Amino acid sequence: MGAKKKGQKKASLKESQAGLAFVAPAMILLFIFLFIPFLMTLGYSFTNYNILKPDATEFVGLKNFVKLTKDTVFHKSILNTFLFVIMVVPLQMGMGLGLAMLINRKTKGITAYRMAFFAPTVLSLVVVSILWSFIYNPNNGLLNSLLGSVGIGPFKFLNDPHTAMFCIVVLSAWQGCGFQMMVFLSGLQDIPEHLYEAAALDGATRFQQFLHITIPGLKNITTFIALSIVVSAFQLIVQPMMMTGGGPQNSTMTIVYMIYQTGFKYNQTGYGSAMALVFTVMVLLITILQNRLTSAVDEEER
Repeated sequence: MGAKKKGQKKASLKESQAGLAFVAPAMILLFIFLFIPFLMTLGYSFTNYNILKPDATEFVGLKNFVKLTKDTVFHKSILNTFLFVIMVVPLQMGMGLGLAMLINRKTKGITAYRMAFFAPTVLSLVVVSILWSFIYNPNNGLLNSLLGSVGIGPFKFLNDPHTAMFCIVVLSAWQGCGFQMMVFLSGLQDIPEHLYEAAALDGATRFQQFLHITIPGLKNITTFIALSIVVSAFQLIVQPMMMTGGGPQNSTMTIVYMIYQTGFKYNQTGYGSAMALVFTVMVLLITILQNRLTSAVDEEER
């Protein structure tokens, strides 16, 4: 029995070592590219560190965080970021679900439509942003030309602080909805067809079938898509960088873009680190809130 137990312990030890060997590369990468930068950011946030003058670094305590409470541009960037998230999440999800329902059928040439709708997702955001800048051009842009042909406009689009962020929302939803479309499509194809047939025999309309069969059947996928869009939306930087530079009047300045400008354009790394730390805490709190709300909904349904 003693020899048998020793053999089991050795086998268990080998399994543990094998597991650690598989996990070790990922943990090393996380430590190098996540934990170390986070600790550096935490340390820099309490200093006046300048990337061009590292020798002149001084400890300033909470001075950077006090400055943030008075920084109106930073406050504006927070508002803009939340405004973008609030607008883009339902729009992108709605477009993704709509396209998925549109192509969820066996029709000649449907593969070509699927590829066409998915294509913007694989394009570079830089390229897409430049392309849409020409479309939004207030003087000779494609959109104003189309609207002008029916007697509407012209509009300033990206040059108007009241419409610039909404223009970026439309671009972002269009560019990203192809991925959500494919995820929704996989969910739609997993819903048993006999449920729709039974509902139709009972006299349910298409809308009633959508409300009572499609929506509940896509619940888990919808939660996943919502979380993924929220996370990516908070990281908004490329579109305002390429299209508006954060303007006009800081109407498209986002938190991540401001962190980038502060740390790498104006070389105020310490102040930018304080912004990044505040942003990290905000995203963490929102993630915890989302998880709790999702768990609460699941418990109520059970």
